[in-house]
Amino acid sequence: MHGFLQSIFGTKPHCPPRQHLSAPTLPSAIYAIGDVHGCLALLHLLHKRILADCADIPGEKWLVYLGDYVDRGPNSAGVLDELLSPLPSDVRKITLAGNHEIMMLEFLDNPAPKSRWLQFGGTETLASYGIDANALMARSKKDRQSLLASHIPTEHVELMRTLPLTLSVPGTVFVHAGLRPGVPVHQQSEDDALWIREQFLTAPAVEGRTVVHGHTPGADPVVEPGRICVDTGAFATGVLTAAKLTPTEPIRFIRT
Repeated sequence: MHGFLQSIFGTKPHCPPRQHLSAPTLPSAIYAIGDVHGCLALLHLLHKRILADCADIPGEKWLVYLGDYVDRGPNSAGVLDELLSPLPSDVRKITLAGNHEIMMLEFLDNPAPKSRWLQFGGTETLASYGIDANALMARSKKDRQSLLASHIPTEHVELMRTLPLTLSVPGTVFVHAGLRPGVPVHQQSEDDALWIREQFLTAPAVEGRTVVHGHTPGADPVVEPGRICVDTGAFATGVLTAAKLTPTEPIRFIRT
């Protein structure tokens, strides 16, 4: 049992590099969903509105989630459950990595009292699993790992460990934070894809490419040459946003 717990929550397991996904053609519609941050009720509402919107669209539809499913909001555990639950057969989920999932995994690998994750919403995430952060930190490291393993489903951990970095389709790239200028998509580092801001936000647009991203919250979605940001700070504003992209129509936003 100790070896199993250590493999999930102790010594960091060997993880292959996160994938850069690509597809040669577009589906009938893509709905790119911004940072959820534990706001399960808003995600349920947005799902309801998206499914109503796409019900009469023939062909396959994709829901592309742009990362940051955990932290800050009240029900990160429920959000991860929702991401693992099925949708109608003609609707496909593609869940990308966010920097908050990486911070959570770092904590699970090494649940140290001074972990930066606890300062960035991790306390709320632990509470969603029924774990009090202060009580957890009062335990020995071995007991912390045991408590985490007993409360956090392995399916949640494996989901976070296998989240890809990017999704590329003709004319569009989906990523959590952004792309480093001048670097091909398939060579983008995990650090840049999940954390970059100014160098990406201020870079000139790349002709023929739009980057759809989250990570940088604002009161409204942002549409600028070469990029679209759909992080509307759901945990603080109560507004979770999706961008609807189709091969033939202008971009449209669906919001809670």
